Amino acid sequence: MSQEFKHITVLLNEAVAALVQDKSGFYVDGTFGRGGHTALVLEQLAEDGQILGIDKDPEAIKFAQQRFEDEPRFSIAHGSFAQLQQFVTERDMQGKLDGVLLDLGVSSPQLDDASRGFSFLNDGPLDMRMDTTQGESAADWIARADETEIADVIYTYGEERFSRRMARAIVAHRAENPITTTAQLAKIIAEANPAWEKGKNPATRAFQGIRIFINRELEDLENCLDQALDMLKVGGRLVVISFHSLEDRIVKRFIRQHVKGDEHLPQGIPFTNDMLKIRMKNIGKAVKASGSETEQNVRARSAVMRVAEKVA
Repeated sequence: MSQEFKHITVLLNEAVAALVQDKSGFYVDGTFGRGGHTALVLEQLAEDGQILGIDKDPEAIKFAQQRFEDEPRFSIAHGSFAQLQQFVTERDMQGKLDGVLLDLGVSSPQLDDASRGFSFLNDGPLDMRMDTTQGESAADWIARADETEIADVIYTYGEERFSRRMARAIVAHRAENPITTTAQLAKIIAEANPAWEKGKNPATRAFQGIRIFINRELEDLENCLDQALDMLKVGGRLVVISFHSLEDRIVKRFIRQHVKGDEHLPQGIPFTNDMLKIRMKNIGKAVKASGSETEQNVRARSAVMRVAEKVA
């Protein structure tokens, strides 16, 4: 296997405690990564418990197969968590899941390995694909997209207010030379950013926006949440850890929608909870990493965990 990079699982104990309510249950770790959450779930499970890991990243799949090769309670699927229903149906567990865990965003091994093209701090090929076996790389997209599309992606997914200037600079630069490395792109973006934030790399938001777009992260999340609700059994838990506002907004809105139920019933007519079609209930408030955890792992600072339980 290629060089292994350190990964510290965020909100590990809190997430597993919220997830595992039945030690003989069937669980899905939709973002296996390096198996931090999965390993602790397995410690909690009885002999007849099961956990399915899902990951886009071929390196994560190799790691899973090696780390848990002698663990009969574990299985791994290569793909997006947006394929949750497919993977669960293949195992004849639709509507029977006890819990689904999603730990969103890019993992530490992906960020720290310059060859993956996620980092603006270490030079590498401009790839950014979580699944390197398919799809368009960031370099290929930047080479073909027009200025408006580039600006829209950086603004929408990166929440970068200088997206137009950055897109203009990218298009001007590629007319002279192809943009094929992370260092090239980071330099172009930094020079186009007129207002550097203290303590923040000027390419942070733009890189985030391009990465989210290339990997369809928000679309996949929305698809997965809908599928998770259908795949869970009544009493099953959905646990989602988000790392920026776009993800958390989607999760918060999804849970709130199914906690409140149908808000479009005619006014003035008595109705029961059944008529509201309430399908979930909140479990506690949003959880953030403790001070001690953020001191040990700076990437935990922006983490928000939300937990909901299926009620119908």
